Amino acid sequence: MTPSLPRSAWIDYLLRVAQPPLASLAAGRFRAEFPVQARPEKAADRAKYTHLEALGRTLAGIAPWLELTHTPAEEVECQARLRALATGAIAQALDPASPDAIDFTAGGQCLVDAAFLAHALLRAPETLFNALDTTSRDRLIAALRATRMHTPGTNNWLLFSAMVEAALLRFTGEADFMRIDYAIRQHEQWYKGDGIYGDGADFHWDYYNSFVIQPMLLDVAETADAVSDRWRALLPAIRRRALRHAAVLERLVGSDGSFPPIGRSIAYRCGAFQHLAQMALRRELPEGLAPAAVRGALGAVIHRTLSAPGTFDAGGWLRIGLAGDQPDLAEAYISTGSLYLCSTAFLPLGLPADDPFWSSPDTPWTSVRVWRGEDMPADRALYA
Repeated sequence: MTPSLPRSAWIDYLLRVAQPPLASLAAGRFRAEFPVQARPEKAADRAKYTHLEALGRTLAGIAPWLELTHTPAEEVECQARLRALATGAIAQALDPASPDAIDFTAGGQCLVDAAFLAHALLRAPETLFNALDTTSRDRLIAALRATRMHTPGTNNWLLFSAMVEAALLRFTGEADFMRIDYAIRQHEQWYKGDGIYGDGADFHWDYYNSFVIQPMLLDVAETADAVSDRWRALLPAIRRRALRHAAVLERLVGSDGSFPPIGRSIAYRCGAFQHLAQMALRRELPEGLAPAAVRGALGAVIHRTLSAPGTFDAGGWLRIGLAGDQPDLAEAYISTGSLYLCSTAFLPLGLPADDPFWSSPDTPWTSVRVWRGEDMPADRALYA
């Protein structure tokens, strides 16, 4: 078995992904420097959204590491730098006088990426909200509220509205509970079994249970539960399903770090494993699944999807693809900013270095064990 990717290599990949957009935006050069790769007929339209996409999605993944207090000595300097860049980038995006000011009302896509930004705030409240100056905090709350003008689709987009409200609830004490309630109860109606929700009424073969549905549903429900017990009866089932889906995701990682290129938005690369990464961060992995095995699986996916030639352009920006530069993998809504959802694979960096996830000896993940001939218990479905 190849040794698992060490924490230092995770940090190297995180910096390679996250530093260029945050540094450029914090310096007020983002619109001038950020390339808009998209389908040619969609490039002008996606340019309206791609900057908020890059900001929200980058921060959604690196937030737990930015919030980490027991930081390894070798990470302190780069963590401090990224913290400053993150707050500087948010301030620039919200300053109406900045050349990089972002309009959160420009179109429906703004709701999506305001939600990823809101998720980042929940994951790092001290670093990404409380550390902002008063003016930037006020502008951020106003920007989140402004997205209420966008009507979500009857699918996973309900959770984007709910996530914005969850952040508003956390930081202001007020929220539109109808949006939260609708998202939670509709997803209960859309549950298909064995840890999978439909993206709307229909089932799709894709990774949207990990890109959006399971991580946001869990955090929205728990944030709301802190102030109201009206959804408490649903939480045990939400958590059981989250455990089952984490188990499935771990089994989808091949022994070489590859995974089935199924469904839309595959250009989010290792972001397809956000949910497994979040469950590791929460220290809530399925019974019998060792944290070190998940470390190995996620590290293999990160390396496989971010090390291929052509993954980054000459300026250090991500290119569309799953394993290199593969622009034909892009749907019409994909642009350069979209790709930064890959950062969500890095969520376990929010665990201290002495946590078993990082400190335990290398442990093979399921595909490695099975395909080298090891006998192990069969997988079992969840009937609830």
